Amino acid sequence: MADEVGVTMSRRLDELMPDLEAFYRDLHEHPELSFQEVRTAAEVARRLDAFGYQVTTGVGRTGVVGVLRNGDGPTVVLRADMDALPVREETGLDYASRATGVDRYGQQVPVMHACGHDVHVTCLTGAAAVLAEHRDRWRGTLVALFQPAEEVGGGAQSMLDDGLLDLFDRPDVVLGQHVTALPAGTLNYRAGAAMAAADSLRITLHGKGSHGSRPEAGVDPVVMAAALVMRLQTIVSRHVAAGDAAVVTVGSLQAGLKENIIPATAELKLSVRSFDPAVRARVLTAIERMAKAEALAFGAPREPEIEVMESFPATVNDEAATARLVETFGSFFGTAQVREIPPIMGSEDFGVIGTAAKAPSVFWFLGGWDPQAFAAAEAGGTTDQDIPANHSPHFAPLIQPTLTVGVQALVVAALAWLKR
Repeated sequence: MADEVGVTMSRRLDELMPDLEAFYRDLHEHPELSFQEVRTAAEVARRLDAFGYQVTTGVGRTGVVGVLRNGDGPTVVLRADMDALPVREETGLDYASRATGVDRYGQQVPVMHACGHDVHVTCLTGAAAVLAEHRDRWRGTLVALFQPAEEVGGGAQSMLDDGLLDLFDRPDVVLGQHVTALPAGTLNYRAGAAMAAADSLRITLHGKGSHGSRPEAGVDPVVMAAALVMRLQTIVSRHVAAGDAAVVTVGSLQAGLKENIIPATAELKLSVRSFDPAVRARVLTAIERMAKAEALAFGAPREPEIEVMESFPATVNDEAATARLVETFGSFFGTAQVREIPPIMGSEDFGVIGTAAKAPSVFWFLGGWDPQAFAAAEAGGTTDQDIPANHSPHFAPLIQPTLTVGVQALVVAALAWLKR
């Protein structure tokens, strides 16, 4: 972006920022669960319509797509996700969420934007406004894509299944960003494999119920589950090479209702992370083998049921597109603010859209944490303990400079492809 264009757009962003900050606080205070982003989607659609975009709502149930055609040129997709998490907020902010909702299992749960999707929505809304008001500076087609249900891994695919790619020409690039607990004002990138693939599994172990005083009369699925949890911990240490990366986490174990009744079943929920497809296959095969082996060892009446609940592909950033983006960011923000980081074990369904469209995609990480607090924790080696990560009930990005840099990053990224 030429200096004069950057100055012009920055002045307009200064004018927009009070409204964007208020919008962010409102989104944070009123989070919505996956595929329930009705209020958020309505406000996004209203704003895009006011900016002059051709707006389509209800894409993939609650997704919103704004298309701004501005002459011949490339097509650029900017994506933000909208959903929140079933987390009870503990930030103490005056705009903290007190919302509750009903999750996909029919349970009443607290709801919080514990992953920063409110930041993503706000930044893309701001970028859409800035680019619409300065369309004399570029040519092409801009697509502002607001995706539902990233947290459950189905949002991107649901939009594709609902005809997303019929709404605009084949994109030249798909771009997105994610706020995280890195120093505010920084833009962090990784070419190639940037985020892990993720598989969420539910394993139901079948036993035989009996009285707690007579375990010999039953088959105890609680002990079976406990043994399986411990055995699963050997997969990464004994079945995955030291140079490869994988994570196996048992995040939920549920069985029984009363202390003196041996239940008939126990249920485990697992999260598996990997980068390499061969490693992924090895880990998933080991999980199935171990679950069946424990059932056999305990004399279970039937084999366990193993269900894939969610599946995210690895997020792989196109090498050439990443290089172009890094150069553009460095020119606009200064190279000190643009940092290369290691791959992240977190997962995203962002890459599904670029893959389906056969277009290069780039996903980067927007710093949102107090730089001084982060530097102090980093110096003391306590970032894991002192800096709340995404999905924490204490996750609270700084409003500034996070929103300003986030909007600028999306604008600058889009203009790296759109014709001048």
